Amino acid sequence: MTHVKICGLTDPDLVRFAAREGADWIGFNFVPGSPRRVTPEAAASLLLQVGKARPVALLVEPPDAEVDAIVALGFPVLQLHGAETPERLAEIKARTGREVWKALGVATRADLDTANTFAGADRLLIDAKPPKDAAYSGGHGQVFDWTILEGWQPAAPWMLAGGLTPDNVASAIAATGAPAVDVSSGVERVRGLKDRELVRAFIRAAKQP
Repeated sequence: MTHVKICGLTDPDLVRFAAREGADWIGFNFVPGSPRRVTPEAAASLLLQVGKARPVALLVEPPDAEVDAIVALGFPVLQLHGAETPERLAEIKARTGREVWKALGVATRADLDTANTFAGADRLLIDAKPPKDAAYSGGHGQVFDWTILEGWQPAAPWMLAGGLTPDNVASAIAATGAPAVDVSSGVERVRGLKDRELVRAFIRAAKQP
């Protein structure tokens, strides 16, 4: 069964709802400029609602002090969403002892080759490249050409992201063989605010037999 990450939640009731509906991971966004950003203080309360889901902290090129502060909140997974190098990822893994994921925007097969330089990641999150001059790196609701994934041999476990919705996630899984999927804007009716029915529909569509 496909695993699901619901990303960018900011409301405790929705965190609890997503966990009850079967989300495997719930992402909390600490990226400045994102409409889904949460503060460490807010995250401390949100973490109380995750149930059996695993919380994931989204960070962009975090300095050690930020990494330490996020880990101190109890996050078991850190997702790097910036221009971090494989070496920096390894440093953060060694410093924290936590799972560290790397998100990468792709548009061509060459981008997948770049993704595979992060063999030390615990998981690769393969997303669409953000629009030019975008203020932040994810959550733009864009789909990339899934055919570039044909025959790709990932260097680490991976997850599909980029423009997924309740309407297209089953097709995306069938087309790519993705073992896990990530959604943020695809379960929003208002930018930055998740919708319960869309969250439920996405999880059910992704996990259908």
